[in-house]
Order: sequence, then structure tokens, then C-alpha cells
Amino acid sequence: MLRRRAGPRAAAGCGAGRSAQEEGAAAMPNIKIFSGSSHQDLSQKIADRLGLELGKVVTKKFSNQETCVEIGESVRGEDVYIVQSGCGEINDNLMELLIMINACKIASASRVTAVIPCFPYARQDKKDKSRAPISAKLVANMLSVAGADHIITMDLHASQIQGFFDIPVDNLYAEPAVLKWIKENIAEWKNCTIVSPDAGGAKRVTSIADRLNVDFALIHKERKKANEVDRMVLVGDVKDRVAILVDDMADTCGTICHAADKLVSAGATKVYAILTHGIFSGPAISRINNACFEAVVVTNTIPQEDKMKQCPKIQVIDISMILAEAIRRTHNGESVSYLFSHVPL
Repeated sequence: MLRRRAGPRAAAGCGAGRSAQEEGAAAMPNIKIFSGSSHQDLSQKIADRLGLELGKVVTKKFSNQETCVEIGESVRGEDVYIVQSGCGEINDNLMELLIMINACKIASASRVTAVIPCFPYARQDKKDKSRAPISAKLVANMLSVAGADHIITMDLHASQIQGFFDIPVDNLYAEPAVLKWIKENIAEWKNCTIVSPDAGGAKRVTSIADRLNVDFALIHKERKKANEVDRMVLVGDVKDRVAILVDDMADTCGTICHAADKLVSAGATKVYAILTHGIFSGPAISRINNACFEAVVVTNTIPQEDKMKQCPKIQVIDISMILAEAIRRTHNGESVSYLFSHVPL
């Protein structure tokens, strides 16, 4: 059962001479935040933002590579949040998350919320050919069976994945943080065109273009024959403008690098790429280094420290405050819809 927050007088009276963690714990009783091993830095930022300490948890592997999780403190009757992103060793991290959820559930936690900034297997969301699996649905079933009561995620590859669950899913958007970054870092943003590198992202791009009151364009990939190289067709005008490519994720970066070349040949003065999930696997880093981007901007739903050392073009938007505010609002029974259009201060 969730306790009500202390009133302002009570909080003011008990806050004197306390640390931020103690004040956070006083303001938000019955809450525990645990971090999986995929993204400790983001988990720490979320906990700091809420004025809480991360819960004690030990994750290790037996010699046969089985995952072992030990929750180091009582969670009985607590509102538990487990932060684990779908990156790095994805299968190990997913299994670790499932075990942590189950460990908290059978230790009598009142509610277990999985905070998954980058949802694993999100691209396998439909049968695009015969005998293809719908792995995103399988992951949803696994999370539910493990005992998750609520999911908080960010920029799902397809928002219909929310419908794979029978439990509440909050799909947060990086869009407000992206808009803030564009206004603060691109001087000539009023003379820009927002570009989608494929037809699937048109909805996301039109939303950002409307909020900035600028034009949008999209790149259509044509395949004449199955084995012929893609021909990219730009629909829209970017001549003598700054072009900003926006997508939800970039993995090997083949599409966005081709798109950048197309935009420069169509007369764009500068090309930026803004992506929510920068997976950057395989040849991605060398492709970005050789491409004509001013900057490739990603959020920290996935750790980027190593990638930033290899590629100076990569810049990071911190979205920990959005996830922290979503956790705070969920814990206190408040609406999270404010976060769909605002960045918490």
C-alpha cells in the first residue's frame, strides 16, 4: 500500500539537517530502486534525482554462466522499481531483469515496475515473412509471467507493443528533450527541415516539425529488384537549409548515413541526426566518422561513454530526469501525461 506524501509543513519540519537521500526517503516512503547491470550510470542518475539511494543487489554468474541475483535488503510491502535497459549482452540482461522481478515478487513486494529505457526485441514486432517470430510479444509475456505489475519504457519502436501487455505500460517520449536540444544547440533551427530516413518514422517527424513550426521531408527507399541496391528518393525540400534526421534508433547506421549523403547532394547546408536509442553495433562508428554529420545526438537510454571516445560527433541528451519524474509520479499516483510534452526542470 502506498503511503501519502508528507504535507509541506511536515516535510519542512523533518527536512532540517538531513541529507538529500534522507529527505527523499522521507518524502517518498515505501519505494525502492534497484539497478540491473546493463546501465548503472543511468540508474544512479535516476536515484540521485529522486534523492534516494539505489537498493543493494548482487548479480553474478555461476561458472556454467547461469545468472544469480541476490536482493540485499527487505522489499516486503515496498513499491519496487528495477532499471534495466535492453543493450549490451541483451539476452543476459533480459534474463537478469526477469530474475530480479521474480525475486522481488516472491519477497512480497507490493508492486514491481520494470523501467526499461530501451525495450529489447522491439523491432521483432510483426510477422514480416513466413514463419517469423513475434519476439516482442514473447518478451512481453515473459515480463508479465515473471511478475511485473507495470512497465515504464521510452520511444518504443512501434507503439502498438503496448498492446502486447495486459499490464499498464507507460511509453515515454524523448521528443520534449529533443526539441529543447534543437533550440539550444542549433542556432539556425528556424530555417531547418526535419527529415525522416524512412516512411515508418513520418509520424514522429511531423510531430516535431509541427512543434517547431518548420517543414518536414522524408526519404523513401525504392527497391526495383530484390537484389538491387536501394535507391533513395527525397520527398520534400532541403536546399540551403539545415537538415535534421530524426529516428527512434540507429543500429548499424547504414540508413542514416545514406540519408545524410542524399541530403547533402540535395543542397542541405548542414546535417544533424537525432536518435533516441543509439545502439551503434558493427560498422556504425566508422560509418558515422566517415559521414557528413555535424553531430549525431542520442539519449542515454543506452550507455554511450565508450562510443563517444571513438567518435567525437556523438553527443548525448540526458533523459534520466524524465524517467525519474515518471517514477515519482507513478509512485504518488499522479498522471504522467505532462511528460509527453514537457521536460521536467
